[in-house]
Amino acid sequence: MSTAHSAAEAAPDAVKRARWLNRANVERLLSVLSPIVLLAIWELAALFGWMDTRFFPAPSEVFRAAWTMLQTGELWANLWISLVRIGVGFVVGAVPGILIGLAMGLFSPVRAIIQPLVDATFPIPKIAILPLFMMIFGIGEESKYAIIAVAVIYLVLINTVAGVRNIDKIYLDVCKNYRASNLMMFTDVALPGALPMIVTGLKLGMGIALLVIVAAEFVGAKSGIGYLIWNSWQTFQVERMYVGLLVSALLGFASAILFNVLERILIPWKHH
Repeated sequence: MSTAHSAAEAAPDAVKRARWLNRANVERLLSVLSPIVLLAIWELAALFGWMDTRFFPAPSEVFRAAWTMLQTGELWANLWISLVRIGVGFVVGAVPGILIGLAMGLFSPVRAIIQPLVDATFPIPKIAILPLFMMIFGIGEESKYAIIAVAVIYLVLINTVAGVRNIDKIYLDVCKNYRASNLMMFTDVALPGALPMIVTGLKLGMGIALLVIVAAEFVGAKSGIGYLIWNSWQTFQVERMYVGLLVSALLGFASAILFNVLERILIPWKHH
């Protein structure tokens, strides 16, 4: 009886362990452990002199510099300025990208007019036109907003058009047969049908926005994370430079989590 009772008590524990050790939890654990292991190896390599700490300072030194910059408020100030630039530029680029993309996907004359312009200008490196934007908008915030918006709009637009074009034609035919208005075609058919691709475009657009803002702040700003990285390099304050790189990486990681949550909210059927 006692053996059977012990086995019965052990069974729920085994079930709990099995549930915890499912694939999703194991993948989450590996995602957390991989950067920790990398930082530990880096710390040991710096401690034992296996790498030149003038160029690759120990992570502990980088974190110490980050803590000092947080206490002085310098890091918060630069981070906030970059976030505002990214946020404004992203919205200014994403909203027109979605609207124009929906129109191009639904109406072939609109697509015939705009598609050649997109094909011709999309390959131009966006950071290469920053000097032009600085001449047009000046060296203030407007040029930063503009370069981010231009970088974002292409990816959002292209993905939106692809999403609309992939909608089953029968849904569009039904709307036409019932003489649905253009607004209804936008809101009830094109937008929901293209939503998975739109979210993908927004994810890609945010990634490009993070790249572009750092490059733009290298040459056209006196504040922001990009300026922090560039100025630290010029003055050979390597730990501060790595702080800027670390913040950029964390911004990318946070934006990926944010858009994954947004995707689960807007497209719940994709995750079932």
